[in-house]
Amino acid sequence: MAEIRFLGHAGFLLTDTGKERLLFDPFISDNPTAPVRTEELKADYILVTHGHADHLGDAYEIAKNNEATIISTAEIARQAESEGLKAHAQHLGGRHRFPFGSVKLTLAFHGAGIPGGHACGFVVDYYGSKIYFAGDTALFSDMKLIGELDPLELALLPIGDNFTMGIDDAVIAASFLQSRVVIPYHYNTWPLIEADPEEFKHKVEQKTGSRCVVVAPGSSYSF
Repeated sequence: MAEIRFLGHAGFLLTDTGKERLLFDPFISDNPTAPVRTEELKADYILVTHGHADHLGDAYEIAKNNEATIISTAEIARQAESEGLKAHAQHLGGRHRFPFGSVKLTLAFHGAGIPGGHACGFVVDYYGSKIYFAGDTALFSDMKLIGELDPLELALLPIGDNFTMGIDDAVIAASFLQSRVVIPYHYNTWPLIEADPEEFKHKVEQKTGSRCVVVAPGSSYSF
């Protein structure tokens, strides 16, 4: 059974017994909600949506400690390689197969945080379960295509507003994606992105066919 652990802010760790460990946007050392220390994290692949400090975070240090492979846009992958790290470069719309399944880079409407780059999201096929990690993004109508092209077991969506979608836009995103389960993130790290995940849960389950699971930092959801 696969498990996804929320590491606070936008960080997640996807694991299954004896299988590859996937880490998403590991902002740990400066994250007031992080339930772990950087040196405690074990990963085989680290997926980075963009170069802002609260997403790229500790990715390079963790990659170095674990000899993990960074999966990201070409710009971030090349930067990682310049630091002596292993990296696999992709770009928007591209899918690549890995031992655990595949990763497709999706659109994300947000700043890149790195010159010449573009923010992205990911659709990960992890041993047959498809997980969408939106990254930091505004609502956009092509989210409908993401769910149509890849029927989703799990969608991870930001709800904190100001820098990303707020609750109401994220509910619309959930209705577009039609994932079986939705998990919110990118909220309550700082006062500027305060949001009530229970409000989001209520609206998702009232207005869409998805179930919403609120996961506290340090806790996990199994599927």
